[in-house]
Amino acid sequence: MNRWFALLPIAALIVLAVFLAVQMNRMSSTGQGSEYRPDAMVGQELPLTVLPLLDGDKASDSQLDLKTAAVGKPMVLNLFASWCAPCRLEHPQLMALEARGIKVVGVAYKDDPVKTRAFLDELGDPFDLVMVDREGRAGLDLGVSGVPETFVVDAYGVIKAKISGPILNEDQVQTILTALEADSH
Repeated sequence: MNRWFALLPIAALIVLAVFLAVQMNRMSSTGQGSEYRPDAMVGQELPLTVLPLLDGDKASDSQLDLKTAAVGKPMVLNLFASWCAPCRLEHPQLMALEARGIKVVGVAYKDDPVKTRAFLDELGDPFDLVMVDREGRAGLDLGVSGVPETFVVDAYGVIKAKISGPILNEDQVQTILTALEADSH
């Protein structure tokens, strides 16, 4: 009989876990209880986030804010990391955007500059410049849920589109191109 009493806390935890899972599923399907929106920054100005620039394989003393990186010309802002497998998969698409003459700015998210440089040396460097975000500040300011994430930003620093996850297909590339073209009119 004592053995059954020992199992009661485990059974109670299982029942509680199932109850919480059902409640969270119900809330997410109705849109209640969740404030996360992947496109929440679309239509907003880039946050004033100052980061050092990648200089060779180190973070330089020179710093730039995200908004200034966009001044004067629309850009694609891509948060990536050398440790991120999906970032490797999307890299050819970034190279193709750069080959089209599109300004691509990279933010090395929670990455070691030495590893960032090795990643770019191995796969090619599509970025006009790379900002170093070792602590993940830009990710917090932009509401990033993980890398890669890509933002299309107009010449005034306003976010026009966002792609969460890797850019892998022509529809995603078209989303970027459409947002860039809308800015040029």
